[in-house]
Amino acid sequence: MVERNKRPEAHAGWEALRDNRSDRERADIIPKTPQSASPSYRLAYADQDFMHREELRPVRFQLELLKAGLVLEEHGIRSTVVIFGGARIPEPGKEAWAARNEVQRKNLEAASVYYDEARKFARYCSERSAEYDHKEFVVVTGGGPGVMEAGNRGAHDVGAPSVGLNIVLPHEQAPNPYVTPELSLNFHYFAIRKMHFLMRAKAVAIFPGGFGTMDELFETVTLIQTRRMEHIPLILFGEKFWRSIINFEALAEFGTIAPEDLKLLNFVETADQAWAVVEEHYRQLGNGGA
Repeated sequence: MVERNKRPEAHAGWEALRDNRSDRERADIIPKTPQSASPSYRLAYADQDFMHREELRPVRFQLELLKAGLVLEEHGIRSTVVIFGGARIPEPGKEAWAARNEVQRKNLEAASVYYDEARKFARYCSERSAEYDHKEFVVVTGGGPGVMEAGNRGAHDVGAPSVGLNIVLPHEQAPNPYVTPELSLNFHYFAIRKMHFLMRAKAVAIFPGGFGTMDELFETVTLIQTRRMEHIPLILFGEKFWRSIINFEALAEFGTIAPEDLKLLNFVETADQAWAVVEEHYRQLGNGGA
C-alpha cells in the first residue's frame, strides 16, 4: 500500500477527494501490462510527452505564469526593482570573456564600471527593502552573469533576498551564485518572463547591453508611454552609451514619438544618482513607494 503523501501546509485540512500525488505514485507501481504500459494510460498531468504537445502550448504558458507568481507570492514579494543589462560586462579586474577582438575587450572591460554601479544600486534597493521586511523593492534580474550577477550580488552583500528570472538559451546560462535559491526561476517563454519582470516593478534600471537589453528597454518604455503600466522611474545608466546607440531625439523630431515622451527616460552615471531618481519619484507621490 502506498503511503499517502503529506499535503503542503497551504492545503492542510480535510478533503474528500484523493490526493493527485498519491495516485501518481500508485500508478507507477501497478502491474506492467500492454495496457498499463501504453502512453495513452499515463496520467495526463504526469505525462511529459503529452505536456510537450503543440496543442498544449496555452497550458504551458499558463503554468509558467502561475508557477513564478505562486513562488513570489509565497515569499510575500509585493514589489520589485528590476535591473537589466549586459551579460558580457565583466566584474572589474576580470577578463572580458565574450570579447572577440582587442576593441571589444577594451570596450567591455571599460564598461566594468557598470558592474560596480549595478551592485551598489542593488544594495541601496535592498537596504530600503529591509524597511519593509524584504517585501517591497526586492531586486530582480535575469539571473545570469554580468550586470545581472552584479544586481543579485549587491542584494547578497547586505543579506537581502533577490530574484533571478533565467531563461533556457542555446548556450548554457546557469543562474549566478548570488540569486536566492528559493527565488531562482527558469523560463521557456520570453513573453511570460518579461511579464514577471514588470508586473511588480517600482523602478527599472537599465545598463548597457545587447539585443536582449534593448528589447527590455523598449518593452518597458512602450508600456509606460501607452499607460499600460504605471509611470515608474525608468533609469538608463551610461548616457554616452545610450545616445550613441539610439537617437531618441530623432524619433521626436521625425514625429514618431511625442517630445514629452523623452521625459520618460532618466539618464544617470552612478548608483547615487539613480537612487535619487527613485526617492524623488516616490517623494512626490508621498507614499514612500510602498
